[in-house]
Amino acid sequence: MSDVLPQDAKPAAEVARERGRERGAHKGQQTRAAILEAALNLASQMGIEGLSIGALAEVTGMSKSGVFAHFGSREELQISVIREYHERFEEEVFRPAIRQPRGLPRLRALFDNWVAKVATEIDSGCIYISGAVEFDDRPGPVRDALAGMVLLWHGALGRAIRMAVELGHLRDDTDPMQVLFEIHGLILSLHHDARFLRSAGAVDRARTAFERLIQYYTLGTPPSSGQVAPVGATAH
Repeated sequence: MSDVLPQDAKPAAEVARERGRERGAHKGQQTRAAILEAALNLASQMGIEGLSIGALAEVTGMSKSGVFAHFGSREELQISVIREYHERFEEEVFRPAIRQPRGLPRLRALFDNWVAKVATEIDSGCIYISGAVEFDDRPGPVRDALAGMVLLWHGALGRAIRMAVELGHLRDDTDPMQVLFEIHGLILSLHHDARFLRSAGAVDRARTAFERLIQYYTLGTPPSSGQVAPVGATAH
C-alpha cells in the first residue's frame, strides 16, 4: 500500500479530523451569521446601545456563553453589527451604482439607491443615522467603527462628485465637499420626515430637492419653484 499512496498522504484518522474541523468551522460561521442577523434586527429596533450578549441570547434562544463565544464582548458584538450593516449597505447602495457610467449618472444612482434604502428602513431605522445620535459624544471603539464606515461612504460619494466635475457634468467651480454636505443633509431630512414625522411624500421631495441641487451646480442659478432641470443637463 505504501507503494501506491503518495509520500505525503495523510492517515485516514487525520483526514477525518480535518474534515470534522472544517464542518465545525462551517457550522460556526453559520451560527455567527444567524446571530448577526438577529443582532441587526435588534439594533434597528433598540439602537446599537441596546445590543447586549444577554438580549441577543434571549432573542436567538442561545445561552449567553454561546453568544459570548462568537464575539467575546458586548463591544465586539456592536462593532460586528456595524461592519455587517456596512457590507449590506455597500451591496445595496454602492455596488449597483458603480456599474453606472462615471460622473452624474453614477452620482445620481448613488443618491437614488441611498434614498431607496432609507425608504425601506422607515420602520427599522438607519444604523448610520441612529448610531450617530447615540455615539456622537461617546468616544471609543464603537464610535470609531461607526464613524469609519460613514467616512468610507462619504469618500465614495466625494469621488463621484469630483468625477462629475472633471467630466464637465457639474460646473468646474463646484466645491465637492459642499455638494456632499448638501446631499447628506437631504438624506437626514428624509429620515426625519419619513421616520419621525411620518410625512407622506418625503421620498419624492428628497428626489426633487436633489434634482434642484444638481440644477444649481450645472446651471449656476437657483431654480424657480416647481422647476427641475432635465435629467442629464450639463453646463455649457
